[in-house]
Amino acid sequence: MKFAHFAHVWGKPGMSAGNRYDQLWRELELCDRLGFEYGFCVEHHFRPDESWMSSPALYAVGAGARTKNMRLGGMGFLVPLHHPARLVEEIAIVDQMLGGRLEVGLVPGISPEPFPHFGLDYADRKPITLEFVEYMRAAYGDEQPFTFVGEHHRTEGATLSVQPVQKPHPPLWMQSRDPQTLEFCAANGINTGYFISFPHEEAAPRYRKYIDDWAKAGWPRKPNIGYSTVVYVDETDEKAIDVALERASRAYVGFLRPAEEGQSFEERVADLASRFVARGEHGAAEIMGNIFNPEYLLKHDLAFIGAPDTVAEKIKAAASKGLFNVFMGEFNFADLPEDDLMRSIRMFGEQVAPQLKNFEPF
Repeated sequence: MKFAHFAHVWGKPGMSAGNRYDQLWRELELCDRLGFEYGFCVEHHFRPDESWMSSPALYAVGAGARTKNMRLGGMGFLVPLHHPARLVEEIAIVDQMLGGRLEVGLVPGISPEPFPHFGLDYADRKPITLEFVEYMRAAYGDEQPFTFVGEHHRTEGATLSVQPVQKPHPPLWMQSRDPQTLEFCAANGINTGYFISFPHEEAAPRYRKYIDDWAKAGWPRKPNIGYSTVVYVDETDEKAIDVALERASRAYVGFLRPAEEGQSFEERVADLASRFVARGEHGAAEIMGNIFNPEYLLKHDLAFIGAPDTVAEKIKAAASKGLFNVFMGEFNFADLPEDDLMRSIRMFGEQVAPQLKNFEPF
């Protein structure tokens, strides 16, 4: 298994944005010293009550200046919100600044809220994102100036000033549980993954097919399949639960839409769950309907909380059941004090990760 520090970069009451980023760098510096393979962030917009990270490129450059070995990137770039020419330029420059340590996540966007602010149509997001993969390969190809004329992207006779270090391009990720998207990812050598909302028992058959499709496509290595949830490690199970469980049940408040006038918290949670019901994802709907219930999180191992051996066992069991080989831990959540946060990261790197380094879920 491989390990990533994953950050929504949640906003913290009483902390300025600059101080929040400084804390993020301290986390990543420690992860780098401990041998974490990856550092990932999100791209979220216009939600000061939720994430304070709208630029994966700036995240990667800032993190790269403070680390030596970790591979860094967004999980991922919200492709429809970027002009494709600008995005390929940015990716190439960041890869050069990182000395070839960039990982590129590409996502269409799960929330419609930011699209009108950019003057864009949410309905077009998926085909735009998939076509960008072809656009990127043309932009980074041997033929310069490059031309790409597609259904959604068009550039004629452009020469990039900077090419990425990694050829043909930095490694690509596309977090998805959609069967058609997973087929596309396997055919194109794109890593994937999923988050806390997708039950492992439902994930397994979809990612087993993805793994099989990947092998049939002839790629020379195994794919990376990531899984992200909150994690907290402490000296004992009892102490870990006391410090982190209730906070873990508040970690994903940002998943809720902003409250309408007179709307209760319970109504917002029901609205969140109903969105997954509408998509026919009843397992995800159950998780989202209970994601703020600490007892539910603990009973179903949706947050990995405990002593090092306990957390290692929980991750191993979940990876075996849900077929992921990259654990993307969200260590900083809710109002977790920094001393507890840094101790958790240190104990994970020193006592949990070594138990799983040689474990292969598939």
